[in-house]
Amino acid sequence: MLELFFGIYKVKSFIYTAATKTMPLRTIAVAMSGGVDSSTVAAMLRAQGHQVVGLTMQLWNQRRLAGHDGMPEAVQGRCCSLDDVYDARRVAETIGIPYYVVNHEERFERDVIRPFVAEYLSGRTPIPCSLCNNHLKFDQLLSVAEQIGADALATGHYARTQFDESLGRWLLKRPADRSKDQTYFLFGLTQDQLSRTLFPLGEMQKSEVRELAREHGLALADKQESQEICFVPGGDYKRFLDAYLAERGDTLPDTGGELVTSDGQVIGEHSGIHNFTVGQRKGLGVATGSPLYVLQIKGETQEVVVGRQEELYSRSLRAHRVNFIAVPDLREPMRVTVKIRHRHEPAAALIERSGEDELLVTFDDAQRAITPGQAAVFYDGDMVVGGGWIK
Repeated sequence: MLELFFGIYKVKSFIYTAATKTMPLRTIAVAMSGGVDSSTVAAMLRAQGHQVVGLTMQLWNQRRLAGHDGMPEAVQGRCCSLDDVYDARRVAETIGIPYYVVNHEERFERDVIRPFVAEYLSGRTPIPCSLCNNHLKFDQLLSVAEQIGADALATGHYARTQFDESLGRWLLKRPADRSKDQTYFLFGLTQDQLSRTLFPLGEMQKSEVRELAREHGLALADKQESQEICFVPGGDYKRFLDAYLAERGDTLPDTGGELVTSDGQVIGEHSGIHNFTVGQRKGLGVATGSPLYVLQIKGETQEVVVGRQEELYSRSLRAHRVNFIAVPDLREPMRVTVKIRHRHEPAAALIERSGEDELLVTFDDAQRAITPGQAAVFYDGDMVVGGGWIK
């Protein structure tokens, strides 16, 4: 166990959040991504007098596929890049805390990369960030935090937690800054994980976070955010699939098949189901008198079903591998609002059991482009009820 000793220093001004302002002093590990949010969390907790340890997860070797099958030679400015590790280390030195890089590349490849590849090749559209949260950031990092004697793990996610004594459960809630809400990616957190996790930015606006970073003298206060998947440069997942499989000595399987209409009429062929996602309009390879959209991808027959935009709308979905947060289980139908993608406005729906590990979600109004592989996350106002993966 590391013996850590810190002094308390004062800053010009500083914003206390509901998550930390009354918290007794303790040892806190901070998941430092090299961005302004997690860096500010480390600085504010350090200023409050907590013993802070910075941890960065090394998840993917950014040089591994560089220049391979059209992949860029150099990768910069993306989440979890080498530049981010350097920035996180520089912040740790600035605020005077110990800092460690924890290598979990093997686990990341097993639990995130390989499922990502398999999902696309089966015609589904995965969310690697949620897989990373579930299997690494709030699993492995919490384990490391415990090993070094930390009482809790703090991150720069925009979310809020609260223990409800009447329910006897930890709750996950949407943040004050709705434009930065990240609860959609956190639906898989367990009660144990929530009990040991802090989200100090939950009550803050992004503009306040940047200002606080400046007050703490952090050089990356104005650093831009990455919107890309950390291991897919430029968002070109098709090129990544080719390069990754080739590096492993595998060839991209033949997932080509027929383009069919919703009534079964064959109107063309396609080169692979991994090239499509539900709702896609461009790149279908057929010309018709009216726009066509991808309605469904059938992995078992390798058919891509296309149709009119109005056919994209559906009133129901089924979700499996469900995790509940606000309730221990669903024993009777419940009225909630549901997000079916990160930027989706939660829509009113009824959720009910339809199998041992399956829920039927019925929306009041039909929703556009419900996509298998994405998550359906259930809300009661600001509170996350739970969520599951769309079948």
